Order: sequence, then C-alpha cells, then structure tokens
Amino acid sequence: MRPRPKKRNDIRTRPEKTFLIAAVFLAGLCSIVYELLISTTSSYFLGDSVKQFSLTIGIYMFAMGVGSFLTRFVEERELEAFIRTELLLGLLGGVSVPLLYFLFQYQTNTQYQFTMLGLVFGIGMLTGLEIPLLARVMERYSPLKENLADVLGFDYVGALAATLLFPFLLLPFVGLYSSSLIFGAVNLLLGFGVCWFFRDQLDTKRKRAVYIWTAIGLVAFGALLAWANPFLAQWEASAYPHRVIYREQSPYQQITLTQNKDDLRLYLNRVIQFSSRDEYRYHEALALIPAAGTPAVKRALILGGGEGLLARELLKLPELEQLTIVDLDERIFDLARRHEVIKALNAGAVDDPRVQCIAADAAVFLRNDTTTYDLILADLPDPSNESVARLYSTWFFGMAKARLAHNGVFATQATSPYHTRKTFWCIAKTLEAIGFEHIRPYKITVPSFGVWGFIMAGGGSAAPALRTDVSRKFLEPEALPAMFYFPPDLREPTELNLQPNRLDRPVLLDYFLDEWSDWQREKTY
Repeated sequence: MRPRPKKRNDIRTRPEKTFLIAAVFLAGLCSIVYELLISTTSSYFLGDSVKQFSLTIGIYMFAMGVGSFLTRFVEERELEAFIRTELLLGLLGGVSVPLLYFLFQYQTNTQYQFTMLGLVFGIGMLTGLEIPLLARVMERYSPLKENLADVLGFDYVGALAATLLFPFLLLPFVGLYSSSLIFGAVNLLLGFGVCWFFRDQLDTKRKRAVYIWTAIGLVAFGALLAWANPFLAQWEASAYPHRVIYREQSPYQQITLTQNKDDLRLYLNRVIQFSSRDEYRYHEALALIPAAGTPAVKRALILGGGEGLLARELLKLPELEQLTIVDLDERIFDLARRHEVIKALNAGAVDDPRVQCIAADAAVFLRNDTTTYDLILADLPDPSNESVARLYSTWFFGMAKARLAHNGVFATQATSPYHTRKTFWCIAKTLEAIGFEHIRPYKITVPSFGVWGFIMAGGGSAAPALRTDVSRKFLEPEALPAMFYFPPDLREPTELNLQPNRLDRPVLLDYFLDEWSDWQREKTY
C-alpha cells in the first residue's frame, strides 16, 4: 500500500494548496453549468421549464449524494480518483447537449426525458465524487477546519460564477451546444492540470493514460465545435418545413426565419409566429375587431407583437395618438426595423412617431404603468411554460383591466379552440374571474395555424361593427357573426369544470401541454 504523504505546512505547500483551491472553483463552476445547460435545453424542447428544472435539480442533488457515498470506497488514491472523475465528467458533460440535440430528432418525448435524466444522474454522481475527494487530498496541506472552509467556500463561489455566466454570456453569445463542449474541455484540462501539477505523486502508466484520454477528448470536442454550425443548421432545417435564412439565440429565445418563395415565417423557440402569406388575417382579427368595440382609440397598448404587424393595423385608426408596444426581447424590435421583408410587412410601424417601443416583461410593465388606455391587445406566445402561462393569469389580466379607460377593451390571442380547446376556454374563464362584464370569444381560420381563437373583454354589451374608415384585406361585416359562433365541437366543455388560471395554480399550463402534445404542428422527433 502506498504511504499517504505527510501533511506539510511549510512555504513549499502554498502553490499546491492554491492550485487545489482553483480546482475546487472550476469544479463547482463546470458542474452547475452542465445542470443549467441540460435543463434549459429540455425546457426548449419539451416546455414546462418548472418541471424540467425541478427534475434536473432533484435528480442532480440525489446523484451527488450517491457520488459522495461512493467515495467511502476510495482508499489512499484520492488524487488519482479525482483526476479520473474530472476526465469522465468532462467527457460526459461535454457531449451532453450535443447528444440531446441529436437524440431529440429520433426519440419520443418520454424517451428523451429519460435520456436527459440519465445524463443528469451521471453528471451529478461524478460531481458528488469531486468535492469529498478534493477535501481528502487537501488534508495534506491544511487542518480540517480550514480545509472544509476552503473547499466548500470556493465550490459555492464557482457555482455563483456559473449562474452569472450562463444567462449573461453563455446563452446569448456562445449557445447551449458550444458551451457544453467548451466546459467539457475545461473539465478535461482540469484533470490534466492536476495530473501534471502532482506528477511526482503518480506513476508513469497512469499519467500516460490521463494524457491520452485528455488528448482524445479535446480532439473530439474540437471536431464537434468545428462542426457546430453545419450541424445546427442541418438540425434546424429538419425542424422547419422551409429553408432557414436567419437564426439567432437572444437572451430570451431562439429566433428563426424561414423562407419559401414569397412565404416568410418567423419562429420563436420553434413555434411559428406568423407567415407572410396569411398574417393579415390574424392581425386584422386581433386589432380591428376589438378596436370596433370602443368609441375611439386614442391610446393603445400592445403586449408582445414586437415585429410590428399588429401595430400596423392599429395605426390605420385615424384618431390614434399614442401606441405603446411592450415586447420582452429587444432583438424582435431590431428585426422589425432592419429585416427588409418584415419592415415591408409592418409598413415601418415601429418607426412611426406615434409608436413607443419598450423592451420589458409585460407583467412588470403593467405593474409599474399608470397610463390609461382605450385598447389593450395581448399578442403573447402560447402558454407553453410557466413564465408565459402567468401572462394569462387572473393576476395579469387584473393588471390589464386596471389600465383600461371607461368602456375600454382588452383582447388577447387565446390559442386554438380546436387543437387546444381546454386552453382556450380556460383563458375565457380567467377573464370572467377578474370581473370583466362582457366576455366575447371569437375565432377565424388562418391557414398557417388552422382555426385560431381570440377573446375580447370589456367595452359595451353590443356586438362590434367593423368601422368603415379602416382598410382591410380579410374582415367583412357579413362574416363577423360567424366568427362569434362556436359549433358544438368548439364550445366550452362544461363537463370538465375548467378552472381559472391563477398565478399560484397555473392550470393553463397543464391544459396546454396535455392538449398540444397530441396536435404538434411540426415533427419534433
């Protein structure tokens, strides 16, 4: 049995101790980055980020406990065990996101979920091995009290660094795929660095194995990084029916434009937002029908709609004096201004002097706003995750109601009453729950979407009559009554006793994910 090196406290041990503390910091940094990368990837693919992050954290912490328990079986060779752990963690963590991207094309959602949880368990178990092993190695250089303080303290500092790097640098500028490979390489180099720094304590055979596996891993990661753009381009092309002409990962979402002849389509997180061939149907219906329900629209607010298409319709109103557009993502406003086709579609709406564009969360804006509006339109994404589902809650609708003038009208897109019937009528129930006196659901057909629904609330009790002073491509007075009529298969399923969507109980998210899993418009595996 190899004798354990005696603890030394002279000046020669300081570089070794400093190096090990740096190793603790990097180990904590990498492990949290992997956790964030995997949970974010799964949130994009499967929706319901609360579920994905909760599962990731729970399995990860449990696996860390398993890993920590397993260190009791490591005797004497803690340094070698730590180096092997770093190599395995680097290889597994580095390929985790590329592997998930690849498998998502071929697996069902359930199969993907188990694959993702398996990766989380493996990474968590290896992470659980790291800190106890490092703590035991550092026993040689400092007393237990200082040792534990250093190890745990710098591990937590590394975790903090990861949580700051991820949203502000990695996600918007590096991307999930490349970040996984880069931090895998960091883990490999950490194992290599420890091996080289303490080379006099390791035998030649084991050092050679570490160098070989590090080189293999770095070459593989380098190849995957070099192939990142072609792979992601091919991967995204397989997810969309038409050619991808633009893609961008903003701090908030994945933005993709596709084109097929004269058909330009915008996708956010792989979900279609509009097609240039038929978007006027959607935007006329959401803007001009509610506008007809109020005597005059002098001040209006659009929540979402940063591409400017809904604003284009409201700017047709001759009495409109002020229009505020609140969209979470500044990049959507930029796209509306600089992309020639989108700018032509919105007729330069975002640059109109009556328009004010604000990049902010819609709920935060409403909470702080004191303006009174004649018309508020919510053109928000479908409630596929909890952060969006809260924008269809009694809390959110209540804040919007508080900002309406007397006889003002609020209207929201409300998903499809055919594909997501429970979701649609849950939104109606939610508007009723906050005390809107008049709730008027209506629907249209948009070829890109199918049957699509909207709900307007407030205003007078009379059915709106389309204005004669506004140009339209789609809406006609004769067709209006049919839009407010729902046949039996689209009516509210009263037997289900749908509940309003509340902030503390987001039932809408469950309704939507349950329904939409059976009606995915695009192939996702």
